[in-house]
Formats: sequence, C-alpha cells, structure tokens
Amino acid sequence: MRTLLIALLAALTCSAADHPELARISAADDARVAAMKARDGAKLATFLSDDLHYAHSNALVDTKASFVDLIVSGKAKYLRLDYVKRDFTFPAPGIALMTGFFDVKAIINEATTETKICYLGAWRLEKGEWKLLAWQTCKVPPAAK
Repeated sequence: MRTLLIALLAALTCSAADHPELARISAADDARVAAMKARDGAKLATFLSDDLHYAHSNALVDTKASFVDLIVSGKAKYLRLDYVKRDFTFPAPGIALMTGFFDVKAIINEATTETKICYLGAWRLEKGEWKLLAWQTCKVPPAAK
C-alpha cells in the first residue's frame, strides 16, 4: 500500500520536464513550425488533428483543411516564428497543453506584420502520434511608455 501511494504521489508531482512524451511532442511542434515556414502542406497536415480548431490573433478560425490551404496558398507566409517561451503540461493521459509567447514576422494577405503573440495549444495523442487539436492566440500589446 505504501509503495502504491509513493508511486502515485511521484506521478502526480512529476514535472513536465520529466514527462516521457516531452521530447516527442516538442519535436512534433518543431516539425509543424518548420512545415509552416516551408509552406509544405503535406508535411503540415501530418501534425494536425482532423478536428483542428485554429483561432488566429485576428479572431479568424480555421479548420485543418482551411489552415493547410492558408499556408500552401501563400495567403499567410511565416518568415519568422521564434518561441520566446514554450511550456508543456500534461493534464490527462494523451493530452498536452502548450503555452507561452513567440515573436512572429509574417505576410498575411500581402501585408507584413511583426508582433509578439501569446498562445495556448492543445495537443492530443492520436493513434500513437501527437496532433495539434486546438490553437488560440492573441497579440501582446506594446509596453507602455
């Protein structure tokens, strides 16, 4: 009984840094971002859930199909997407939440934008592979002067 209790407490207090899936999900996210920058729709699609809900910082929402089309068509070109902070938590088996900030430079409908973005991503383990299930972003306002 005591051994079971210690194992249970260890599992509950295990940090995300110690989570056995951290390396895999980080690699999946890195590959997703690389596919977005390269405008590689086939590769990008492999990291997206069929149930994707992708909410942009301008409040537009994409499905998997419309997001892949947005990237491949060139309507959105990500020139730079650099994480300032990227943290993962694992609130339930097969679910990971990703939070943080990134700096982005993109061309959206032929207008260049550079900004800092705050995000929340939800990943789900599907058939043994991590897939981005949901994405929500907001622009970080400039610092007050």
